[in-house]
Order: sequence, then C-alpha cells, then structure tokens
Amino acid sequence: MKRTVFRTACRRAAGVTAALAAVMAVTTACAGHGHGSPAASTRLAAVTRRPSVPVSVLAGPSDAVSAGVAARLFAAAPVVVLADPDGKADLSAAAASARRLHAPLLLTSPEAGGTVRTAAQSGAAEAGPQVAVGAAVRAEIDALGPRAVLAVGPARTAVAAQLPGIPVVTRLARLPRFTVAAPLPGVVLLTRDGAQDAGDQAAVATAEAAGAAVISVHGYDPRADTTAISALSGARPQHVIAVGGRFGPVPRLAARLAVAETGVQLPGGGQVLFPEHRLVALYGYPGTPGLGALGEQGLAASIARVRRLAAPYRPLSKVPVVPAFEILATVAQDSPGPQGTYSYESPITALRPWVLRATADGLYVVLDLQPGRASLLAQAKHYQSLLRLPDVGLALDPEWKLQPGQLPLHQIGSVSIAEVNGVSAWLAALTARYHLPQKLLVLHQFRLSMIVGEQALDTRHDDLAIVIHMDGQGTPSDKLQTWDAVTGAAPRGVFFGWKNFFVKDHPMLTPGQTMANRPQPLMISYE
Repeated sequence: MKRTVFRTACRRAAGVTAALAAVMAVTTACAGHGHGSPAASTRLAAVTRRPSVPVSVLAGPSDAVSAGVAARLFAAAPVVVLADPDGKADLSAAAASARRLHAPLLLTSPEAGGTVRTAAQSGAAEAGPQVAVGAAVRAEIDALGPRAVLAVGPARTAVAAQLPGIPVVTRLARLPRFTVAAPLPGVVLLTRDGAQDAGDQAAVATAEAAGAAVISVHGYDPRADTTAISALSGARPQHVIAVGGRFGPVPRLAARLAVAETGVQLPGGGQVLFPEHRLVALYGYPGTPGLGALGEQGLAASIARVRRLAAPYRPLSKVPVVPAFEILATVAQDSPGPQGTYSYESPITALRPWVLRATADGLYVVLDLQPGRASLLAQAKHYQSLLRLPDVGLALDPEWKLQPGQLPLHQIGSVSIAEVNGVSAWLAALTARYHLPQKLLVLHQFRLSMIVGEQALDTRHDDLAIVIHMDGQGTPSDKLQTWDAVTGAAPRGVFFGWKNFFVKDHPMLTPGQTMANRPQPLMISYE
C-alpha cells in the first residue's frame, strides 16, 4: 500500500514487532537521553550534518548506497550498525536498532554473499569470511570514527577480522555510552514507494536515525504523486537525497522538486499531464457560433456542456477525465488587419474571464493560435500572462500558418519544425521559470505536410506534454485513415489527440468508438 513515511526515529521505533521490541528494551529511550550517566555521555557524541549540496541522487550497490547516506547525514558516530543485506529478518532488526540508537546503518558487500564459514566448519583451506566489508563502507566507518560496531546477522563473525582496532559487538549492552545527535530539520530522503532493496531500507533507517524526513514516491517523478507533492510542499526541504538512479539526473530532479514543493496541482491531481489525465475539450471562440461549439452558448452553459461531454468517458478511462476549453485566442481572417498578419489577436481582457472561471471550476484551458502570417512565437508571448497560470496550455494550428503571398482558405498552411521548436523551447522555459505543473502543447494536424520536418520535433522538454492532435473530418473510415497516417508518422515522445465534429463528421463517433482508436487519444476535442 502506498504511503509517505514522514516521522521521527522514535515514532518509527515504536512500530517494531514484539520480538524486536524485547531485544531493544535494553537500550535507552529515543528521546535524546543518550546512554549511561551524564558524565559519560559528554565524552562521546554523535554529530549530524546537512548534505553539502541541495539535491543529490544515490545509486549503485546497496552497501555503497548505505555508506553514501551515512556520509551525507553524519559527521561522527560513536556507534555504527552493520548488517548483511541478504537476510530480511536480520536487516529489519538492524534497521530497528539503528533507529533506536540514532546510529547509521551500513551494509556488508552484497557481491560477497553466501553463508559465513569458519575454519572449524570447513577446514583451513576455506577459512575466511564470505561476507565482506566493501571499500565504501570501510572508508565511511573510518570517517565516522565509531568506538564500536554493532554487527547483526551472519556478518558478526566475519566483520571483526576486517575491522581491526574497532570493537565489533553483537550485544546492545556492550555498546559505549554516548549522546545522540541533534535532528536534521529541512532534510528529506526521497525513496521509491514499496522499494525492498536493502540499500533503500538502510538509507531510510539512517535518515530517520539522523532525524531527517523520509518521503516515498510512487515511481520516480514526485510531480506525478499527489501524496508526495503534499508532503514536499509541507516540508519545503533545503536538502534532498534521492535513493535510486532513476530519480536523476540531478538537474532534472531539482526542477521537479521545485514544482512539487509549490503544492499546486492540475485538475484531476498531480503535476504531470499525460498519461495521467485525459482531456475532453469544447473548441471554439466565445460568443461566435460559427467558430466552434464553444461559442454556441455562454460561459456557464459552456462549462455545463463540456462536463456532459466528458462524463461518458469516465467509465471508459483508467485515468481521470478532465473537461477542458480549447479557446481560439487568435483567429485567421481574410483581411490583413493593422499588422498585415491576416490574424486577429483577441484582447487578453476578453479571454481572461473565460479562463479564470473555467480553471476555477476545475477545467483545463488551451489557448489556440491561428497565426496567419504572424510569428507563432510572437503570438504565444502575447498571451504570456495567461500561460503563466498552472492549468493553461497552448495549441498551434498549422492549417492557418500562411507563407508570404498566401491567404486564408485558399490553401492548407504549414509550419516549419524550427518554428515549432522555438515555441516549445520558450513555453518550456516559461513553465520552468515559474515552477509550474507540466504544460500542454498541442500541434493540430490532418495532413503530414502541415508540419515540415516533423521528425525533428524536440520532445525532450520535461516541462511539456506534447500532443499531436488529429483534426480530420468526414466519415469514420476517412478519419481512421488520417489517424493512422498521423500517428504512424509522429516522432517518439508525443501523445495523441482526436477531434469529433458535430456537423462535419458523418456520423460523429460515440465516446466508445473514439476510445477504440489505437493508441487511445489522451485529448478529445469537440467542434
């Protein structure tokens, strides 16, 4: 069951089994009292520290991971717990001891493996440990300067020979007296939800022993986990250590954390659009029925209408279905206009009431550009104040992108991939600058010639979800042919959308028929 671990070491220690609790009863309480008399406790003290960098990612063998977490959170430790990563029961007991003692948990090398054999058991020729203390762990033990190592499990006999000069004990009563370290507020260990790797378990125990918070994530992107978003937003950590190479690279994780810590979530939850959501949109221009179904009724009625359109998709979808508006922000026209662009730019003041009301009512909003001869990037920048909102995306309509000498409705327009990539780079930078949830970029297409150089589309922006939206109309068989062509030619890393026309489709597909398309569309518009 998914959970977010966010508690102190004392609270976590209280949850161990009765058998473990009986073993731990000989140690002192977790409330920072230390071991033994006050005079003795002043001589030895554990010292925690904050990581040297705001964000780090640890990966590799479990013993190296355990050493890495200890190195980042402890400057000194009079007692270190050491366990074999292969024994579940022993590892659980060692983790409980580490939490109760407020001591780091390190692991022997998983590569050595096997059962420890002594000379008495197998003869002198086979004498020697098969459980080894790896170089990273040995270096960390030297750095921590412990007065004793508590060995748990089959490592107890083998370890002593590999740590000359350091007492290796197997009984809690033989540990030296020491003062536990101050906790580490503002420090978070990030781990994958349900991770059973020994390195993860040791990392969690060490973090809780140091008084750091532990937050588990379903998957490796904290933006996609609503519980992790809430936990990170509440913690607002100054330092994050992530366990698992797939959390990285570090710059990407740092950017994702900055978004998660805002706590702002998309309609339907989370901060990643696709494939975690499905949009069902009403397309058009407010107040103008001839430009799409959105303009056939007022604002409140449009919200009610799109909710009715979205409702039948919910039982057909495994992800939340979010109603949406796709609003024509710029409209191609047959006159050049004051700027000679053959495109009318709607005033922001006219669009803002629709955008704000829709988003307040739980809708996603997409601003659609029909640029004429204008620059798509220039038109996108014109609506920057609306695109800065967390649940407002952008659509580009190449059909209405004109070259010099071309006029609307005289030909099907086209756009170069360089211009598209310029818009996507700007939109991704805007999203990153304001730590916004992933933003939608829609590319309308019903002919392959509409996006020139499509295979060079830049899909690497982690801040964007790019949808190629099939806008063909006509009979179901015609539309399916167009769909197959569009999806077959698309570059990797994109999602797909489908448009249903109330009048121009013969007949219009039902929600069930629409969802039968493969791949399933993640954005479905109605015009």
